[in-house]
Amino acid sequence: MSMPHSSSSTTSSSTKRKEIYKYQAQWPLYSMNWSVRPDKRFRLALGSFVEEYNNKVQIISLDEETSEFSAKSTFDHPYPTTKIMWIPDSKGVYPDLLATSGDYLRIWRAGEPYTLFECVLNNNKNSDFCAPLTSFDWNEVDPNLIGTSSIDTTCTIWGLETGQVMGRVNEVSGHVKTQLIAHDKEVYDIAFSRAGGGRDMFASVGADGSVRMFDLRHLEHSTIIYEDPQHTPLLRLAWNKQDPNYLATIAMDACEVIILDVRVPCTPVARLNNHRACVNGIAWAPHSSCHICTAGDDHQALIWDIQQMPRAIEDPILAYTAAEAAGSEVNQIQWGATQPDWIAICYNRHTEILRV
Repeated sequence: MSMPHSSSSTTSSSTKRKEIYKYQAQWPLYSMNWSVRPDKRFRLALGSFVEEYNNKVQIISLDEETSEFSAKSTFDHPYPTTKIMWIPDSKGVYPDLLATSGDYLRIWRAGEPYTLFECVLNNNKNSDFCAPLTSFDWNEVDPNLIGTSSIDTTCTIWGLETGQVMGRVNEVSGHVKTQLIAHDKEVYDIAFSRAGGGRDMFASVGADGSVRMFDLRHLEHSTIIYEDPQHTPLLRLAWNKQDPNYLATIAMDACEVIILDVRVPCTPVARLNNHRACVNGIAWAPHSSCHICTAGDDHQALIWDIQQMPRAIEDPILAYTAAEAAGSEVNQIQWGATQPDWIAICYNRHTEILRV
């Protein structure tokens, strides 16, 4: 079953809203994230992927009247962003911030037309060398915590001072709360878990092929949840948004997604393997514990229902092929945290949001 295509725009505006909205940027795109502020429903941040120093971040927003995306703010960024994330502030009480990772972690204050640079978080202050950041995660329970992963085998937990005083604009700054050697090789992704209150538990994956879980209150221990039998590097990791027992990971150049249950470590509880080329992205539904979306080099976005685990999951429940992506991979997928009916994908210079 394919996702429905957009309804004809020639019919009256009272007809069903469109199922797909598209935006074409001026550059190839890689990183992308949905805003979670209640007053910015269809807002996304996009990061360019140009193999040189000068890159861009663009904030786009959908006008629901005209059904068109438009750029609200565009700013320069050194190197491509490895990840972009809006502050997880669904009530709109913090400043309107977004963070980017690349050579360092940077915090920005969104505005139209100008997005302002707030601060750079760098814990190699005494060295000219910087170990690039592969990814980061912003803690949903405590937005003053951000965890970064780096090729230097470490994860760093940063404390932000966002000065959330209403009506007064405070400078944003940050400090290192803790830095730990997380893996034997490069760390490629980090994600906070909602378990145990949602503040202290996080996991990471890396080039040593392991998924490791940490607790900020007991950093002397870590738990290996899974190790790839061939020690293939693991590139991405995502926690189930409703059931913190489950997480998903993907190995380098693999056509499958591995679902793990932390209560049964080391043995995948499911393998999702309908992609015909390597998987690039995974996103759990924000509102359901049994739905996950995957995207890959086969131009497809697939949505899976995993509620029959541990029985094998044979086929996805929805498949969408990006028609214009022929020859270019779907390299990013994000499920709208406050828009559970919508997922967003990136391929080449395009972003699409799809009603699911």
